[in-house]
Amino acid sequence: MNRFNRPGLKKRILDSMNFSVIFFVVIIAIFLMGISFIASTSSKDQKQILTEAVNKDVIHCYAVEGYYPPSLAYIEEHYGLTYDKSKYLVDYVPIGDNIMPTVTIVEIRGE
Repeated sequence: MNRFNRPGLKKRILDSMNFSVIFFVVIIAIFLMGISFIASTSSKDQKQILTEAVNKDVIHCYAVEGYYPPSLAYIEEHYGLTYDKSKYLVDYVPIGDNIMPTVTIVEIRGE
C-alpha cells in the first residue's frame, strides 16, 4: 500500500473543503446581515436629523423674524433647508404667525 493512498485521505480532503465552503458562506451571510442592519439604522438617523433640522429652522425663523415661517418653501429659500425629496415627504402645516406649525416627516418607501 502506498503512503499517499491511505484509505480515507480523499474523504478527509473533501470534508475539509466542505467545511471551508460552509464557513465562507456563513461569514458572507453574517456580513450581509450586518450591512442590512447598518443601512436600517442609518435611515432612522437620517429621518431624526431631518426632523431636528426642520424644527431648528422653524424656531430660528421665529426668533429672528418674530413669526413662524409661512411655508416649507420659505424655510428652504431663506434658511437653506435641503433634503432628499424623493426619500422623505415633509408635511408642513402653518397654524398662525405666533403658533408653532405642525411638521410631519414621512419616509417614502422605495421599491
